[in-house]
Amino acid sequence: MPPDSRQVHMQQERGERNPAPTLGPALQELATAAGADDGQLTEPKLLPDEQELRRIIDLIPQTIVVLSRDGKAIFANRVALEYTGLSLDEVRADNFRDRVFHPEDVQRFREERQKGLSGSVPFENEQRALGKDGKYRWFLIRYNPLIDERGNVVRWYATGTDIEYRKQAETKLRQEERELRQLIDFLPQHVLVLDKDGTLLQVNKTMLDYKGFTLEEMKGGGTRERINRDVHPDDLERVQNERSAGLSRGVLFETEKRLVGKDGQFRWFLFRYNPVLNEAGDIVRWFATATDIEDRKQVEDRVRNEAVALREQIDRDSMFEDIVGSSEALRKVLRQVARVAPSDSTVLILGETGTGKELIARAIHKRSKRADRAFIGVNCAAIPTSLIASELFGHEKGAFTGATQRRLGRFEAANGGTIFLDEVGDLPPEIQIALLRVLQEREIERVGSNKAIPVDVRVLAATHHDLDTLVAEGKFRQDLLYRLRVVPIQMPSLRERTDDIPLLVDYFIGRFGKKAGKKFRTIEKKTVELFQSYQWPGNIRELQNVIERAVILSDGDIFCVDETWLKRQAPRFAAPAVALNSALQRQEKEMIEAALAEARGRVSGPDGAATKLGLPRPTLDAKIKRLGIDKYRFKVQRSS
Repeated sequence: MPPDSRQVHMQQERGERNPAPTLGPALQELATAAGADDGQLTEPKLLPDEQELRRIIDLIPQTIVVLSRDGKAIFANRVALEYTGLSLDEVRADNFRDRVFHPEDVQRFREERQKGLSGSVPFENEQRALGKDGKYRWFLIRYNPLIDERGNVVRWYATGTDIEYRKQAETKLRQEERELRQLIDFLPQHVLVLDKDGTLLQVNKTMLDYKGFTLEEMKGGGTRERINRDVHPDDLERVQNERSAGLSRGVLFETEKRLVGKDGQFRWFLFRYNPVLNEAGDIVRWFATATDIEDRKQVEDRVRNEAVALREQIDRDSMFEDIVGSSEALRKVLRQVARVAPSDSTVLILGETGTGKELIARAIHKRSKRADRAFIGVNCAAIPTSLIASELFGHEKGAFTGATQRRLGRFEAANGGTIFLDEVGDLPPEIQIALLRVLQEREIERVGSNKAIPVDVRVLAATHHDLDTLVAEGKFRQDLLYRLRVVPIQMPSLRERTDDIPLLVDYFIGRFGKKAGKKFRTIEKKTVELFQSYQWPGNIRELQNVIERAVILSDGDIFCVDETWLKRQAPRFAAPAVALNSALQRQEKEMIEAALAEARGRVSGPDGAATKLGLPRPTLDAKIKRLGIDKYRFKVQRSS
């Protein structure tokens, strides 16, 4: 094997990256003259080829220093001497490296240099070298061994390339990267960096703070596991499909999803994914930004629910569009409305069917500080018992058969506004308990969930039932009644405001006549008398229906009503019936007062009035309250 080939073969067996040059004849003589064997650094007598070699080395624009096999400087070219401003003897001195290299680099340089010189393969490092102008510049120093035919290192050639501008550029780039990183961390948006396949690489501080994770924790578990951990279960399937489709298309796309934060709460975010392309047009990165849209989503849900409620209201025939009447009974109610409307107090509106309880509830809402938010009306008697909990409080997906997705209840739809619970006396016992919690704690739980959801809702309720009697019969919770009856408003029946009948008749004739395209010149006198003498058990709603029928069936311009429409409903012996009812109430009151007098004002107990009358104590309490009996006055009489 030729010497050169044999040398390369030996270097390959040692695992060397770059074959080191072997010692040529001219350099062999130079090495011998320089004292390679005895370490003496004497200036040799140069041969012509060697002089030519030095001239060539001096012309090379890099700094070149020739080192002995143990790393001692032997020779330096003109560029090295001119840069440092040192003489060759100063370069050969032991303190050469301490004088030339930056103090902060000396220790590292010494360790790296000693490790490299102990081997026989090229190595390199970066150092700051002091120039004759007193300034340091960065150099890339490459060490290449000179190996003899036996494979021994006899010299090292150290070449220095000025990389000051590159270092400055790197420093500037690192500074810009730090500034960019800080800028990204300060952004209120969440910023993510993904590889071309969508694997997470980096996130900004905003997202780490929201999640309460470190970057390593964010990246842990893989992409699918991370999505399953962070994204709301209801959004998982859709998000995974949209993300997979977007990444495969390789163009900008976006998706909305709910992310859980370190507080365990989910918030809506809008994610926008932007691809980063290389010069060949291939995707190398994805930049994703996530904007918090929770408030927008809540507004959208509220608007959507309000729109549903509005459509329901439009579809449902309203009793009338405004409050009509000037009777003292109605004015008393309106004065109560004006006083209670600005507060957030719960109001219980009582009255017979058809007296306009919902209209009063709307009047309270319109004059309250919640007037610009939703008014949600619920007829508790019209909803099946099995569905009323879901209707009021909402349900989670899978809470019961047919619950294919999460649904917000009426309380959440009314959040920030007012909810009107009509016919609240018809609520089943289990819903009464839930409603009591809403009034006490101001929070609800959806069906199928045990998570409490705070709600800010003003509650208005109405019923035609005597709730005290229902309490006495065990059909209505007394604690719930106390919560509802913070401010009671009693609606008068139409019988108690007969003075308002002409005004109501004019109002309804105009309303329904306009809808039917008819205009009436006058009202038949007999019809007016009939209206004022009729008892109107259905109150204003019945009056409205009678007038609507008459408008549709009338042919001329005189409004009239067939008296047979009311005869069947108007009891012929109405007055005696009223008198009989009054007599019975009077007799009942006298019996209760007598029992109270005998019991010295005590209601319960073995000697109480309830025992004497054979009535349950709650029933007697309700009757005492309804009849306006002062039970305490009997105690005073007995004690005197």
